Amino acid sequence: MGDPATNIARAIEALGARGVRVIKISSLYETEPVNVRGGGWFLNGAVEAETELMPQQLMLALLEIEQSLRRSRRSAAEGFDSNLPDPNLKEPRTIDIDILLFGSSVVDTPEVVIPHPRMAERKFVLAPLAEIAPMVRHPILQQTIRELLAGTSDRSEVHPWQGNPGK
Repeated sequence: MGDPATNIARAIEALGARGVRVIKISSLYETEPVNVRGGGWFLNGAVEAETELMPQQLMLALLEIEQSLRRSRRSAAEGFDSNLPDPNLKEPRTIDIDILLFGSSVVDTPEVVIPHPRMAERKFVLAPLAEIAPMVRHPILQQTIRELLAGTSDRSEVHPWQGNPGK
């Protein structure tokens, strides 16, 4: 919703103020909506960052950034709204920031699950991540991001956004 490229740029800029140093930023990718009702296509990207924050602290920082960009969550269960006809469908939003990986750590708490539990099933996650970290291994599946992208069964459309500045 709104101006996605601007929202993404603002979110990346806000990371520094919360103790997160951005190392790499992928191109933006225009992606077909998956499990979202209404709205148009999305812009997705990935960043590699360093932080002294622990995973739960990082998640709180990301939630603060989302809130500052007027992201509204329907409940603690990532966008779940029991009033929707299909609770697996999410509403369009201004921004959605996820922790995909945290080094080789595996975290499973009520607040944070790392690696992201559905990342290997989502081409819109894997394409930008493969651009900046193709040889990084998923700590559970033990495949590289490039291998996960090549092997995903997700056939949704994902292509470079034409608004990307030249690299």
